[in-house]
Formats: sequence, structure tokens, C-alpha cells
Amino acid sequence: MTATTANAAETGKPKANQGVVVLLVLLLLLGLPLAVWLDLRSLSSGILRQQAFQTGQIIDDMRAFYATDVVARVLAAHQQVKPVHNYTEIDGAIPIPATLSIELGKKISAQNASVKYRFVSDFPFIGREPHPLDNFETSALTSLRANPKQQIVDIAGSLFDRSVRMVSPVIMGQACVNCHNTHPDSPKKDWKVGDVRGIQEITIQQPLASNILAFKYSLAYFVIAALSGFAFIMMQRRQATTIAEMNQDLTVANEFLASVSMKIARYLPPQIYKSVFSGQRDVTIQTERKKLTIFFSDIKDFTGTTERMQPEELTNLLNEYLTEMSQIAQTHGGTIDKFIGDAMLVFFGDPETKGVEQDAKACLMMAVDMQRRLHELNAAWRRRGIENPFRARMGINTGYCNVGNFGSIDRMDYTIIGAEANLAARLQAIAEPNGIVLAYETYTLVRDMVRAKPLPAITMKGISRPVVPYAVEGLLGELSQRTRVITEHETGIDLFIDLDVIDRVVADRARRALNEALDALDAKAAATKPSV
Repeated sequence: MTATTANAAETGKPKANQGVVVLLVLLLLLGLPLAVWLDLRSLSSGILRQQAFQTGQIIDDMRAFYATDVVARVLAAHQQVKPVHNYTEIDGAIPIPATLSIELGKKISAQNASVKYRFVSDFPFIGREPHPLDNFETSALTSLRANPKQQIVDIAGSLFDRSVRMVSPVIMGQACVNCHNTHPDSPKKDWKVGDVRGIQEITIQQPLASNILAFKYSLAYFVIAALSGFAFIMMQRRQATTIAEMNQDLTVANEFLASVSMKIARYLPPQIYKSVFSGQRDVTIQTERKKLTIFFSDIKDFTGTTERMQPEELTNLLNEYLTEMSQIAQTHGGTIDKFIGDAMLVFFGDPETKGVEQDAKACLMMAVDMQRRLHELNAAWRRRGIENPFRARMGINTGYCNVGNFGSIDRMDYTIIGAEANLAARLQAIAEPNGIVLAYETYTLVRDMVRAKPLPAITMKGISRPVVPYAVEGLLGELSQRTRVITEHETGIDLFIDLDVIDRVVADRARRALNEALDALDAKAAATKPSV
């Protein structure tokens, strides 16, 4: 046999096994209703035969009782026939209806294990055999005397032996009332028409255990199904072992891919990473023109700072700064384009946007939060012994740019290009340290939330119009209640006041310290003032 033939044979085996399994499942599905139908037919036939036999036996008992206790006594009587309750004690007497019911119940109950009949009362005639009532019969009699029209049924027994007890009232008619109210053996003399004298009870018992073999077809079906299921389970175990090995290999591969994707994610903006890995964005060279709000920041005198610090310390400080700024950018929904040394380029409007105006406002609030956080970092860095921490300049512009994937098929970069992006960098360059400068287009979008002053117009290559920058002085309205920080750091002075976290006690101490500092400065100025 050639290798090709062997492979074909191996390939055909699963298909043949699948065909056998499908055929077996179809047979089992078709066999279940057939087995149930055969069992129901057999069970119904057995029940009908049993009911016919029991009914015939009851009729035979009634006929025999009537022949011996009624007809025979009438024929043997030599005097007028009388219906009485104690007919056995009087020649030629026949039983009254109540006695007839009691005697029939005894005969039916004695010869039939499945059907029992009782005719009982809690007011039996004197001399008659007592009829003890159980709790169910006593409760039923009380309920029927309160409401004779109701039907009372009790179902009891175990899982394999069930019984049904049905009780109906024995209601007094006019003839019964006349007899019972005048008869000397009657224990109650004030009966009325419609009163409930007693109850007649029919009990039917059906032992399920005796009919268990009536389900022989279903039992045979389940045996076959169990054997088939066992065979199917063995086949599935073999397949499960193979699938488990494949799943283990897939798990290892998925874990490796997940770790790689998490590493790759650190080189991409979160919005781009999510859109690429969710399939919403294709990794192709494609750009589009959109109106964006561009943010550019740079650290003032960063070159001088690098000369004063060791490379390791500077690296840790810069990474801490960029980490804090990145978190703020992500919080406000900005897309981090790139880090250029100590500079940051962030834009709003792609791949997610809330509208041009809301994007501009989000960018401004991001810049304000960045400056606030930088003030806090500077205070912490100074406590760590860093003499001249960072002071950032920030520029914001709004305009049309090309945004998307730029590069080659093998290597591309998601970024923006255009004169408007360059303008944001130029605005940053003219900002004061710890300051924010807006382009006029951005200022018009956020003017209802910011206080700013115009600066001298500037011109740029690629932009034909003069650009009027606006220096941010603060926020308006409720936004002005955001974090306010007063800071100053020069030779001989180190001042940092955060008005949002200072309480009244600390504020009083700060006020006293500032007053003492002012008095000392005034005294020093007076001492150094040249005499006239």
C-alpha cells in the first residue's frame, strides 16, 4: 500500500465513524416513541383487563349478596317482609339501604385488594358493629357537614404503591329522617332533611411495582441506549484526548500571542491598538483629511538639565514625567502620536471624536491638568534633591491635517502631517515656561471656558494668514475652581502652595510664614538702602 493510499484510508475512517454515529442516533430517536407507544398499548390493555375483572367481581358480589340476603329471605318468609337494619335477627326481614351498603362494602373490600368500599357514620344504630373513623374520614365528615357539595379526595402512598380515597356525603331524605327520628335504636332523634348522616368512601389502590414490567419495551430501549451511549462515550474519550492535546497547544500559542500583543500595544496609542486588534481598522497605507486639535509640549532648558544630571537619574525623571503626562492624555481621550525626546505630540479627533468643539475643550483641560500635575511633580522632585525640575511649555492648535498610516507595506507609522501640526509646535516655542498658548481657531472653540490674552501675531511657512496666539491666563466660571497652584523656585526661594488641598489650619500657618518672610524682606531692603 502506498503512502497516498494509507493517508486516504486514514482520512476515510473518521467519515465512516461519523456515518455510524449519525445512523445510531437516528435509530435511537426513532426507537424511543415506538417503545413508549408499545408500552402504553400494553399498559392500557392490562389496565382495561384489570378494571373489567374487578368490575365483574363487584357485580358478582352484589348479585350473590342480593340472592342470599334479599331474595332468599323473601322466599323463605312466612309473614310480611320488613326492611330493618338487623335483618339477620328477624325471619323474612330484608336490609334497609344503609345496611345493604354496609354489607356490600364488607364483601367488596374482603375479596378485592385494589378496590374498597365503606359506608360509615359517627351515629350508628345501637347494637350495630361500630365503625371507627380515621383522621381523614373524621376531617372529611366535618367538612361535608359544613359544605355537602364539595368533593374530597386524598392521594397517598409511596413511590411504588399509590392509593386514592374519594369521599361523598350520605344525605338524609324524608324517609330516612322519619325512620331515624322514631326508631328506638337511633342515637340521634333530631335529623332534618338534607343533613349529612355519614360518608361513603371508595379507596382504589394501584401498586406501581406490579406494573413495572409493563414498560418492557422502554426498558429494553434504555438498555440499548445505555450500551450505545457507552460505546459513544468511549469514542468521544478518544476524540477528547486528541482535542485536549490540540487545545493545550493552542493555549500555549495564545499565551505567547497575548504576551506579544501586550508588548506591541506599548508602541501604539491605546485607541489604535484596540481598533486594530478588534478588526475595526485595517493595517494598510491609508490616510484621510480631518479637522483635529493638536497639542505639542516641550520642556524648557531640557538641554541644560541634561548637563547637570547623571544619565540614569535623568532617564528615570523623564520617564516618570512622560508616564504621568500620558496617563492624563489617555484620561481625556487624546491620541498620543509620539515622544520626541522630552517633547510630546497628542491630537484629538481621530480615531475617536466627540466633535470639533468638544475635542478642543478636552485638549485644553488636558493641558491644564498636565501643568497642575507637573507643579506637584516639581515639588516632589525638589524634596528628592533635584534643584531645577522641569518646566513645560505647551501649544494647542485646531485645523485640518492628514491622519492615518504613513510609510511602506513592511513598516508604517500612525501619525499626522500638515502645517497645522507644525503650528502647534511653533505655539509651544513662544509660550512662557509653565504656560499654554492657543491658536485663534482653538481659542474661538473654548472661549466660553478660558481667560486668555492675545499675543503679537506670528507668521509661518505653509500658512498664508497671520496667526494670532492667545496665552492662557486661567479658566472661567466653575472651572476656575479647579486646582490652583502657586509656585516659585529661584536661588534663595522655594515656594509651592496648592490651594485645593490646603486646610484652614495650614492656611493660617502659611499666612504667618509669608508675613514673616515679607517683614524680613522689607527689613533687608531697608538695611541695604543707601543713605541720603
